[in-house]
Amino acid sequence: MLKKRITKRRIGLIVLIILVVAGLLLWKYLTPYAPAEEAETALISSGGVTVEQNENWISFEPSITKGASIIFYPGALVKPEAYSPLAKGIAAAGHPFYIAKMPLNLAVTKGDAAEEIIRVHPKQSFVLGGHSLGGVMASRYAIEHADQLEGVFFLASYPDEKGSLRETTLSVLSVVGTEDQVIDRDSYNKGRSYLPDNTVYSSIVGGNHAQFGSYGPQKGDGKATISEEEQQKDTVRAMLDWLGNIR
Repeated sequence: MLKKRITKRRIGLIVLIILVVAGLLLWKYLTPYAPAEEAETALISSGGVTVEQNENWISFEPSITKGASIIFYPGALVKPEAYSPLAKGIAAAGHPFYIAKMPLNLAVTKGDAAEEIIRVHPKQSFVLGGHSLGGVMASRYAIEHADQLEGVFFLASYPDEKGSLRETTLSVLSVVGTEDQVIDRDSYNKGRSYLPDNTVYSSIVGGNHAQFGSYGPQKGDGKATISEEEQQKDTVRAMLDWLGNIR
């Protein structure tokens, strides 16, 4: 009887250890990249851009709107605040910018995040896109709701078959950095077959994967040969040029 009790205790202890280890590994895996100081600063309203947050998105509203609004899906395990410098730069040029907040910081958990943003702003026209996994999920939403959008953009990203935009009339922009070592180049090249012929491709020389946001180095990424500020300025420029051709 005593032996059985000891055996049960040992089994219970082993199970407990396994659960603790599994929990720690899961916690480590799901720990998101936090916004850098530059990103925190960009969350403060200034320069004609009003920044506000609710539980579902962060909004960057320009004092004067000059074109289409942007809905942005963050990359996997990156906090939405990390994209505030990019958002503010585009908003300052007259384009309202909305960064969607995702459960567990994974766009795959809320691929329809754009729906509520569009519903709450019925008088605005929208383009939708994202960084890395965010772009993949954005294209999946776009193919099912093409009538709600003017265009789709990809930053270090590409569509998969479920998000194929090949047969749509949407305007599309694809931006990648030459030093990006996170993006799967084979999948990226395959993803180009799911894009329409009117897609605008932009390559940022010296840019990597992480510097589309402001959250520090990313595991497995290449070393950028330009600064984060330079990469984001180039990204803003590419997006504004593209947006300028959208009504």
